[in-house]
Amino acid sequence: MLTFRSVNLSEESIEKDAILLLHAFPLSAAMWQPQLDALGNAGYAVIAPNAYGIEGSMERLDWTFTDYSHELAKLLASLRVERVTVVGLSMGGYQAFEFFRLYPNKTRSLVLCDTRAEADTPAASSARKEFIRAVETHGAGEAERRMVPNYFTTETGAMREELVAEVSAMIRDQSATVINSAMQAILLRSDATPLLATIHCPVLVLNGKEDKLTTPETAESIHSLIPHSKLHLLASAGHISNMEQPEAFNRALLAHIEEVRRF
Repeated sequence: MLTFRSVNLSEESIEKDAILLLHAFPLSAAMWQPQLDALGNAGYAVIAPNAYGIEGSMERLDWTFTDYSHELAKLLASLRVERVTVVGLSMGGYQAFEFFRLYPNKTRSLVLCDTRAEADTPAASSARKEFIRAVETHGAGEAERRMVPNYFTTETGAMREELVAEVSAMIRDQSATVINSAMQAILLRSDATPLLATIHCPVLVLNGKEDKLTTPETAESIHSLIPHSKLHLLASAGHISNMEQPEAFNRALLAHIEEVRRF
């Protein structure tokens, strides 16, 4: 089974609606602590799973986002949760697309954060394969060296040493095998672009204005293809926008959830 962080879950009751937080590569559910706190204080039931091999989740080689979506559905069933608002950031966004494709009736709404729908270009695929080879050779520190400089705005990277140290530690806690298994799943993911026009639930596209990996233009392209979706860009935020600007992120997320719950 997957390990997870949660708030406001009761073993005695069925949760008709909960919030499912899907983390970025190659981080863990710990990245969602600001949202667990805010959503928990607002009274919502929240689950933040760890992907395969992370923080005690069972390790699995050669997994895909289809495999992971089925595992998430098993986890929700074990927790007696019927439907979820799926909040996915970066890799978590890829997983959110696949979860909706497989389980539309379990998806109350989607919040797609700092992610993209299209499959990799040949150049991007080559870069991911080179990343895998480098991590095989040099370990988790290589993933840290490559990923962390792209996570935050230049100012945050220079001034907020504790935040940089926090995400660096999440990466170093993982093995090269676990990191590369997740990267392989990213590499093999399906193109979600054809799915976008079929998404019928409420959708918020949430993106850092200064995201260097999935730019505001990338977010706009997702928004333009999902009927009735909403787009919110976060000022002074890069790729891991929920950690860099947690208060603004939480306001946008809570406003979306509260609107969804009214209907």
